[in-house]
Amino acid sequence: MWLPLVLDSLNFRDMQEKGLRLSPEDIYSHNQASLKDAIVLFGNGCTGELISPEGLLITNHHCGYSRIQSHSTLENNYLMDGFWAGSQTEELPNPGLSVTFLVRVEDVTSRVLADVSDSLAESDRMNLISFRMNEIRDEAIKNTHYQAEIKSFYFGLEYYLFVYEIYNDVRLVGTPPEAVGNFGGDTDNWIWPRHTGDFSLFRIYAGKDNMPADYSPDNVPYKPKKYLNISVSGVEEGDFTMILGYPARTDQYLTSEAIEIIAGKSFPAKIEMRTLRMQTLQNIMDRGPEFKLQYATKHKNIGNAWKKWIGVTKGVERANVVENKKIVEQEFNNWANNLKTDTIGYTTLMKDFSSLYNIYEPLFLANDIGGELLNSIELSSLVNRVQRKYYSLLDSSDGYKETEMRSILEMGSSFFKTSGLEIDRKVLPVLLRIYATSTTSEYHPAFYDKIPGGFNNNYEAYVNDLFEHSMFTDSVRYKKTFGKSKESISKRIVNDPLIDIYRDFSRMLLSDAGHKLDSLENELKRLYRKYVTGLMTMYPERRFYPDANFSMRLTYGKVQGYEPADAIRFSHLSTLDGIIEKVDPAIPDYKIPAELKELHNKADFGIYTENGKVPVCFLASNHTSGGNSGSPVLNASGDLIGINFDRNWEGTVSDYAYDPTVCRNISLDIRYVLFIIDKLADADWLLNELTINN
Repeated sequence: MWLPLVLDSLNFRDMQEKGLRLSPEDIYSHNQASLKDAIVLFGNGCTGELISPEGLLITNHHCGYSRIQSHSTLENNYLMDGFWAGSQTEELPNPGLSVTFLVRVEDVTSRVLADVSDSLAESDRMNLISFRMNEIRDEAIKNTHYQAEIKSFYFGLEYYLFVYEIYNDVRLVGTPPEAVGNFGGDTDNWIWPRHTGDFSLFRIYAGKDNMPADYSPDNVPYKPKKYLNISVSGVEEGDFTMILGYPARTDQYLTSEAIEIIAGKSFPAKIEMRTLRMQTLQNIMDRGPEFKLQYATKHKNIGNAWKKWIGVTKGVERANVVENKKIVEQEFNNWANNLKTDTIGYTTLMKDFSSLYNIYEPLFLANDIGGELLNSIELSSLVNRVQRKYYSLLDSSDGYKETEMRSILEMGSSFFKTSGLEIDRKVLPVLLRIYATSTTSEYHPAFYDKIPGGFNNNYEAYVNDLFEHSMFTDSVRYKKTFGKSKESISKRIVNDPLIDIYRDFSRMLLSDAGHKLDSLENELKRLYRKYVTGLMTMYPERRFYPDANFSMRLTYGKVQGYEPADAIRFSHLSTLDGIIEKVDPAIPDYKIPAELKELHNKADFGIYTENGKVPVCFLASNHTSGGNSGSPVLNASGDLIGINFDRNWEGTVSDYAYDPTVCRNISLDIRYVLFIIDKLADADWLLNELTINN
């Protein structure tokens, strides 16, 4: 995951040897249009790319999922049936959605760290650095409409300035039916072979001067500095590929102890929690389309991380990540012990890590699993909002109080119309038990003391009693409570058992564990900065790339299948035939539109074929992470050949250790995108915008 700014000095020769036919300036340039000008951060968590001179943008279906859902009703269910604008006037606005262009990157390490001693306390060091960064950032965007941020790399060894331009008028142009865009659903998530048409189309609009502008009917399609040409020449095993995008987070440099805490203890507890939630949600969604529409996004969001965590835990074991890290750590110790002088403290570094992680582990598990528990309770949001809103209005005017009290009643009324109470009643006893067995008693919130004596360690009985007495678990009690006097309401809020849970967990997460964790993580950052410096000194010929942090990165590899287990070999390409083979009326994830089946039966494939079959997805060895969803997969000439949307299950471990034998990114073949737009959507007017190379 390389910074495009430094490709020329670090990677360009290697990329050329592997097939690249572009110059560094073609990929990243501040002085001329380059590939980076066609790439955007889509919303706050995905990547997108420009594919026409009219501001047409493509990203993943799952990246646009919530926007598609927001436009959907039971009468016009665009999520289920798809949506295709017939012209630009029919494109749908999306308030709150923005896309972000990278204007330039600058190495500002020397300015940020000038006279900053590493002997300073980490908090003091960061305060000084933060002051410097604010100065540099303000200077960079003075008298412009740009925004900027400075990001830390290698735990604070290097700092880079990123200047951005943000457009806020982004409209939905087209999306396939969910049975295409999410074909395979949770069943196939992270699993190869994939057959998911995971794409949606949006368009960026600007003012008449092509500058960013808030939504207006008078805005016009954005004219990009650069957009991507599309290649329909296809992919073959061994072809060079590269990806530009915004990977969210990796932790390549964690020690073996850190991996054991995360993959061996935290993930298993959170997996168990999410398994229960997903089963409960699915039972409710099976009641009818209105329930599915209400909970589809929540179920999808819960399931994505759940399945990934399972893949990571298996991958850590398969790739011997912990053992391999221990080998490197021992090599580091041997190297350090052979140094003539050690003014930095390399010889004691691994012991320092162990001492700190012994303190860190129980705090981290309490915070991480406790946070998962709180976020897993549907009532948490209502409880939090109600108590905050109520206490904020106590000293307000009578008119304001009356308005806010109506708002509190409306919040409760809206919640009671959902299935939130039913979900919480089923999951809360198990969630409380999982937390208790996965953490030390020192970090069990105060209400846990009631369960052994009062309820004989029966979590079900405790939750039943809670639901019998809380004002948040009965609509009549809720309405009656907020019709009483200020003193009565305050007393009820203080003593409500559900607020007890929320308050005790929040106090533990923020005070007991959270503040201590902040201090410990500062110390860990100092140790990791020292560790990475040592590794770079120990291996002077090795090229080190920084962990992902939502800054633009380039990764490159090749089209390549893999062998997940003995006697199994996965090809690099899946086809429409595979979709037809998977179709199963008994499995909702494996249903397809009748029109797609008809196209297959008639072999009405147009020009979008390879050996008589329509390609759907392909594998490559590019190192990707969350945030790379929607990233363009480019060939050696910089043409768009696919849209990255997933990794294989065995490869999810790449957030912690990249295993070249099995780590693969999964991409939607651009030929399937064109096939869907042409044959299923009949949206020729969109195809006419594209520049297609064969």
